[in-house]
Amino acid sequence: MKRFHVHVAVPNLEQSMRFYSAMFGAPPSVVKPDYAKWMLDDPRINFAISSRQSVTGVNHLGIQAESEAELVEIHGRLQDAGAAIAEEQDAQCCYANSNKYWVQDPSGIAWESFHTLGSIPVFGEADAVTSPSSSANSELSGAAVCCPPRVTSKPIPIQITAKGCCNV
Repeated sequence: MKRFHVHVAVPNLEQSMRFYSAMFGAPPSVVKPDYAKWMLDDPRINFAISSRQSVTGVNHLGIQAESEAELVEIHGRLQDAGAAIAEEQDAQCCYANSNKYWVQDPSGIAWESFHTLGSIPVFGEADAVTSPSSSANSELSGAAVCCPPRVTSKPIPIQITAKGCCNV
């Protein structure tokens, strides 16, 4: 069964850890000096925060596969969608070793599909994102960052009205 993944860049890790721990009713399952992750079953999500990015807000979204077969299935669906896919095999990122595929949706939002192979003691290596097999757009391949491609625009702030953000 797949798990939804959200990675949020935060300006203050400690404050954000307190907030999200209270919101989820659970402490993070992984805590590092610049990173925290909650592996929740209700809701079924891999929620991560980090203080390494220069822009705060949603860093990327994703689907975490529990097996290589599930990852292959997701990859096939991305190919069917006609998305430019950046492939990373044995990527060293976010304190994990993973096989993954990166795409951008039509709005430019970075999506990661991945299967975690194990944990590693460092956040990531700058050259881990470079994928010689990828001919996807330049923001997805060869970026010298760990995790998603560099975000070039600032997040759009959500304005909540008396009716709520989604009610009309």
